[in-house]
Amino acid sequence: MKTFEPSEVTFDERGLAPVIAQEATTGEVLMLAWMDREALAKTLETKRVHYHSRSRGRLWMKGEESGHVQDLVRLARDCDGDALLALVHQSGPACHTGTATCFGRSDADVPRPGLADLAFVLRERKLHPPAGSYTAKLLADPKLASKKVGEEATELVMALANESEQRVAEEAADVVYHTLAACLGRGVTLHEILDVLEKRKR
Repeated sequence: MKTFEPSEVTFDERGLAPVIAQEATTGEVLMLAWMDREALAKTLETKRVHYHSRSRGRLWMKGEESGHVQDLVRLARDCDGDALLALVHQSGPACHTGTATCFGRSDADVPRPGLADLAFVLRERKLHPPAGSYTAKLLADPKLASKKVGEEATELVMALANESEQRVAEEAADVVYHTLAACLGRGVTLHEILDVLEKRKR
């Protein structure tokens, strides 16, 4: 859960340390907040992330009003011990504005790591299918999506056998894209897939 003792954290003159919250399954950076000793202790005790509100001058649990809580997966400190990284499972949007993270004025504007960004684009194509979109066509036709996964997997196997590393990478990318599209067409999200993989690491 953690790789340090609370006593190893260096708090500033106000008794605070900055905390970056990151979604553990997708790598999305969710928000920046602050912890004092009380918030750190409460987080470690309850496994629900607590922060110190500078504006209200008190302890608060993320999601105590909205219900969009953060379940702690792992807490790490930086090399100087004066900043923290909280890997969490976020329930609902992280930002009070309703966006998935606090970094972006809309969900479309949020910077995401590669697979999370691909999953967002796929989700948008499903919700708002543009005319002539190949992705929208896959999402609307589970049989076609399944067929394409099989075809792309076969092409990857052939590339692995006797083609260049570049071709292997290209075919692997096709498999990942078509697999995510087929799964989303069935209602299975990237988050759910990564959560299964995370459990298999244990």
